[in-house]
Amino acid sequence: MLAVIQQTVAITAPVFSMLFLGVALKRLGLIDAHFIATASSLVFNVSMPVMLFLAILHADLATALQPAVLGYFAVATLLSFLLAWGWAIWRVPRAERGVYVQGAFRGNNGIIGLALATSLYGDYGLSLGGILGGVVILCYNTLSVIVLETYNPAGSTRPWALLKSVLRNPLIIGVLAAIPFAYWRIGLPAWLTTSGQYLAELTLPLALICIGGTLSLASLRASSGLAIGASLMKMIWLPLLATAGAFALGFRNAELAILFLYFASPTAAASFVMARAAGGNHELAAAIIVITTLVAVVTTNVGLFVLRWGGWI
Repeated sequence: MLAVIQQTVAITAPVFSMLFLGVALKRLGLIDAHFIATASSLVFNVSMPVMLFLAILHADLATALQPAVLGYFAVATLLSFLLAWGWAIWRVPRAERGVYVQGAFRGNNGIIGLALATSLYGDYGLSLGGILGGVVILCYNTLSVIVLETYNPAGSTRPWALLKSVLRNPLIIGVLAAIPFAYWRIGLPAWLTTSGQYLAELTLPLALICIGGTLSLASLRASSGLAIGASLMKMIWLPLLATAGAFALGFRNAELAILFLYFASPTAAASFVMARAAGGNHELAAAIIVITTLVAVVTTNVGLFVLRWGGWI
């Protein structure tokens, strides 16, 4: 268990260091609102789609392919999304609902969930986690576009308009474009893969710097109630319900543990980029990311301890 705690801290520490760097750069006047807007647009339209394309391209679709695990995760994600949305309709101001719902259900599985799954279960964790990541990407991005566009003042709630928003989303385009390459094992020239990797490596640090540059005590105070509510739903209630459902359906050992890690991951940095692109409250999105990442150090380890104590993983 100590090794898992150390691994969790090792994964989340660089995230916080980049967030604090963004705060420091903003205070020193080295970045400003114009830089944050431009950099966020670059991440959303270029570097993150490339990162997702390469992630799908390199996934081994023939290894550890478990339809039951993938299907359960997709259904549980949809139900979590609907539960968060229903709660938001009841308790959250309309203007903040899209960002609140996205922050409450969208996890950072590509970084934290996958890294912990690999740390616990080695190559099997990497293979199953990587394939699960493809389902994660499609589910999260499609549902996020739907809820953000529903509450986007400039958007439309008509089904055709929502479908066009989903299909035009750069992140979804990156995923869909990669699937034929991964399925038919089509390789790319080495120089193109290397160039794409350079772009992909920009994604997380640049997104986190933008999030840090957006944070301020005033914005944290203004959004604290909603941010804490979304964070509690993301880190406690939804993982608890989804993991209990997986247990009730008979998942055990590595599969149950990996499902838990994916459900219990903190809110993804991509939620900030998408919220900003959709005209949502990106300060609220940033606050949720910071809170859930901090809380994950505790909740992830407590959850794994309980599952191991019960002899279920």
